[in-house]
Amino acid sequence: MADSKLTKSIKSKEDFTVTWELVPGRGAKEDNIEAIFRRAQDAAEEEKVDGITLTDNPGGNPAISAEYIGMKLNEMGIEPLVHFTCKDKSRNEMESFLYSLEREEVKNLLVVTGDYLVSGYQGISRPVFDLDAVQTLKLISELNQGMEYKDAFGNTVELKTTNFFSGCGVSPFKRLESELLFQYYKLEKKIEAGAQFIIPQLGYDMRKFHELLKFLDWKDFNIPVIGNLYVLTYGAGRAMNSNNIPGCVVTDELLKKLAEEREAEDNGHQASLERAAKMYAMMKGMGFAGVHLGGHGLEYEDIKFVIDKGEELEENWRQFIPEFDYPQKDGFYLWQKDKETGLNSDKLAPLSEKGRKTLGHRFFRVAHSLFFDKEGIFFRPAQKICQIIDQSWAEDPFEFIERVIKTISNNCLQCGDCALPDMSYLCPMSQCPKNQRNGACGGSKDGWCEVYPDEQKCIYVRMYKRLKPYGKKALEEKARQYNPPVNWDLKQTSSWLNYFLGRDYAAKMKNIDPPK
Repeated sequence: MADSKLTKSIKSKEDFTVTWELVPGRGAKEDNIEAIFRRAQDAAEEEKVDGITLTDNPGGNPAISAEYIGMKLNEMGIEPLVHFTCKDKSRNEMESFLYSLEREEVKNLLVVTGDYLVSGYQGISRPVFDLDAVQTLKLISELNQGMEYKDAFGNTVELKTTNFFSGCGVSPFKRLESELLFQYYKLEKKIEAGAQFIIPQLGYDMRKFHELLKFLDWKDFNIPVIGNLYVLTYGAGRAMNSNNIPGCVVTDELLKKLAEEREAEDNGHQASLERAAKMYAMMKGMGFAGVHLGGHGLEYEDIKFVIDKGEELEENWRQFIPEFDYPQKDGFYLWQKDKETGLNSDKLAPLSEKGRKTLGHRFFRVAHSLFFDKEGIFFRPAQKICQIIDQSWAEDPFEFIERVIKTISNNCLQCGDCALPDMSYLCPMSQCPKNQRNGACGGSKDGWCEVYPDEQKCIYVRMYKRLKPYGKKALEEKARQYNPPVNWDLKQTSSWLNYFLGRDYAAKMKNIDPPK
């Protein structure tokens, strides 16, 4: 099946793609919903905007379905780019939505984890996060190839291939070395899982945008990047500065600048548009494949101004770099600064963040090497014992002992498909509110979890610190490993039995078969 017009534009090395982000809100026929269709129609009447981007329950609030809006825009002849998030959908519902989107020929998807839920009917909704973004991209890739499944009678059925063009997010705007490197480790896994384009998180440090392009070139990833360009006002800047919009970075210095601009008669509207136009010019000059334009309450005339002015300024884009020098305090960059350009040099920065060998981590490593490694001296005896215990009177007491040990060490939720050895003995089910098994989400700040700021460190920051003393190879082996989703058939069963008897994902990855 032929690529859509938007897909072709993003893939093309000659085009500079422009998408306009519109934000569906709560309700079905409210003014803000009608405004989406009106603004999209305004954009469609000219050819400056290549597609309309639709957010999925933004900020963790309920909203009209981005998938539905995307289908309706498609009917109107306006090509959508639908955000497809993990926070509200189980893997089965994801498949259902994907079949519907394929049927309606909505092809372009931006797959992201999604903000943690903050509101809902009579309280906050229960978060789902059944699949993470890497696993979701893998699901979409399998659908594109013609996914096979077993029907109720055990027959193998092969589905017709789909034709999705799916992208992913990444946040280069992380202050800590541990946060930043796990963003890039996860990006590698996303690309390997099938991501075909990238839209980074929001920030206003042009050196960080440049860093992302350098990283992809360094790793030989030939994948288009659409720069995230938000027309920033004081109100939105204040929310981002206080991390009320997780992952978006506005420094104190930039917020001060926004406060000064707000004193103008138009409350800084023109200044915000001109800033966006300069970013447009710089992104095009640096080699981005396009821009993803957004901003609260923007009309098409605002978008048109940014595009036209940005094109006008492109030739002299380098002169604007000093205006976007907003580093975070003691922020880490992968490359050292090029003092002449204000961007990054070709010299890698030293990795100086300290790691620490904890007693608990050492104990788990030793215990795992003795009992759970296939070459461990107690592996075969433990496997034989598990075979005897399985489905016997001793199974319940055995599960109880395991649960006590893991509850004390990791607040175990007994999913039965344990990822502890692959997570430096930190549990993503009990210690990560988004249950991320393949790398950090984009919402952390200064090492703190998006959901529990100043209370709980991101488990991937903790994992980095635990593994760093054991060397780069040990760290990257775990950081780059793909971990499949939880098999909920195993819930409330013993993960030890499941491992030794070849039932969980870890056993299958390590080719562990039950003893004969």
